[in-house]
Amino acid sequence: MIADRIAGLALAAFAVWYGLAASAYTAGFSDPLGPSAFPRMVAVPMGLLSLYLILKPDPDPAWPRGSALLGQAAAVATLVLFAMAIRPLGFPLSAFLAVTVLARILGGGWRQSLATAAGLAVGLHLLFQFALDLSLPLGTLWFGS
Repeated sequence: MIADRIAGLALAAFAVWYGLAASAYTAGFSDPLGPSAFPRMVAVPMGLLSLYLILKPDPDPAWPRGSALLGQAAAVATLVLFAMAIRPLGFPLSAFLAVTVLARILGGGWRQSLATAAGLAVGLHLLFQFALDLSLPLGTLWFGS
């Protein structure tokens, strides 16, 4: 019960910081919403849901143990490494590697994990590049800075 409240307080503080930090974003183009719209759209529900954790904590939470805890730690480590790898390896390759590892952690077979990772990496890259007109890094290792 106390763990839910501590997590709720931490998430509430993060939501406030995230929302305030987003207000400092500026863009040199004429976007009617501005670059701070999406982070604020994330901060508001995060803050509201953190209040739920504070006000209605689980009276008997089940803590992960053994392989479940190890899997969660591996997933967090994978996401941190993914964020660190985007610039040097590029989005397509780093997304492919991260999704492959995450799919394996979640119990997918090698064939399923590799196929899912390939589809997501290419699909997301194409979505960002052409539909959203946002450039993702292709990798400083391959293409320089």
